[in-house]
Amino acid sequence: MSRKQQLLKRHRRNKRIGLLIALIVLIALGVLVAWWLPLVLAVVGWIAHEAWFADHLFYSPKDDYQYSFPPFTPQPKVHLTGEQLRLDEGVMLVDDATLILAVRVKSTWLGRFFDPRVELAGGTNPDAQTFERGVNGLRYLNLSGQAQTLSQGLLRLRGRFCRVTGEPVLWALEQPDYRRQRVMVIAPHADDAELAAYGLYSQADEAWIVTLTAGEIEAEHYQQMGLNKVEASRLKGRLRAWDSLAVPRWAGVPQEHCVQLGYFCLQLAAMQAAPNQPVGSREADLSDTRMFRQLNPFALPGDADGAPTWNNLLADLRDVLSRARPDVIVSPHPTLDPHPDHICAQEAVLEALRGLDYQPTLLGYANHLHDNDRWPMGDSGQGIALPPTFDANVAMQPLCLPLPIELQRDKAMALGMMHDLQPPAPFKRRLRRLFQRLLAGRMPSVYGENEFFRKAVRRQELFWVLKQSETGATGSQRGES
Repeated sequence: MSRKQQLLKRHRRNKRIGLLIALIVLIALGVLVAWWLPLVLAVVGWIAHEAWFADHLFYSPKDDYQYSFPPFTPQPKVHLTGEQLRLDEGVMLVDDATLILAVRVKSTWLGRFFDPRVELAGGTNPDAQTFERGVNGLRYLNLSGQAQTLSQGLLRLRGRFCRVTGEPVLWALEQPDYRRQRVMVIAPHADDAELAAYGLYSQADEAWIVTLTAGEIEAEHYQQMGLNKVEASRLKGRLRAWDSLAVPRWAGVPQEHCVQLGYFCLQLAAMQAAPNQPVGSREADLSDTRMFRQLNPFALPGDADGAPTWNNLLADLRDVLSRARPDVIVSPHPTLDPHPDHICAQEAVLEALRGLDYQPTLLGYANHLHDNDRWPMGDSGQGIALPPTFDANVAMQPLCLPLPIELQRDKAMALGMMHDLQPPAPFKRRLRRLFQRLLAGRMPSVYGENEFFRKAVRRQELFWVLKQSETGATGSQRGES
């Protein structure tokens, strides 16, 4: 059982126990006090739950995040006096470095009902980063883009529904500008590339987008058109395959650099378990991938028989890698992102790279988290603090790419073109958001109703350096392939 499944099982068990206790209390009140009191309290309790306790948070807000960074990462000395954050005299920062600040964040009593946030004020680049309600522990602020303000002694950390305490620790991580290299984004599903890396691939000197699956399942929205389950699934798969090829054109990616492999959603793990065995779609009644890869710019090995096998997937990936010879591959993070297709996508990339005559830099991203389904917390346009992690045994190397407001808007428009992010939310979810807006102060994204507009349209994109290039060569040094 995966860690995500274990956390869900524990969460559901605790919820059932809580509901049972609440039911016993309500029955006792109805018998001993007044028959109508349980009805009123049940409605009030449900509204309170939806407003303040509906987040899927599988750890205590009082837990310290636990990070370690690569050895010899520079740690410029900083001091926090009141709200003012200052560097030691003579310390200089590189403007485009990824700056991470460890501080203790303690919620006020209002921070149990409204999302606590730390506002970065004092310069020309104000920001805010949001944390869990009731937070009381070590957290990691993302100060990337604040180097000049911090160097000038102008940066202030202002708590809203929280206080910033303790002795701060700063890390300055310097990496190459990967926008000046040949970038390939591996997307398990249409929209994963845009959610995680639109800012990176839209600014890259050369970009490729490779999508592994058609994303054809959970097509109930299309059944409202009168289609049966199979027809709806096939239509959704065709639409998302189209999206995966067409939307990157909004960012200037050439058509010949967009590839859809057409394997089936949530079937990659089964394919990996039996590499030669075809694994058909769960809902589209298909065992041939070619329906979803007809618009590719060139033929791939898997086109020969259309068999949805792991070996065909690896052959397709090796073919695309040989054509593109990317300097940088951007794929899901192997431990932060628990979606089964995302885990398999990263493992497929590693397997496909074995034996090749070059080894690119690998960057990881997380569009889903084990522990907190609201991360990145806060509103569209805010910065991204580091996500919760509780294992400091493995050094992690964050890489932050700033997104100016114009690029944020373009990213939002790209997400809006994705058919899977267009259907309205279910009534219960819309009602929950209304309660949260009225009672908890949570504002919807101005860009769209889907939760990913809030999560993904931010001041930064956050990646993790998983592996540095062994050659150090860029596309321009090797020559175009």
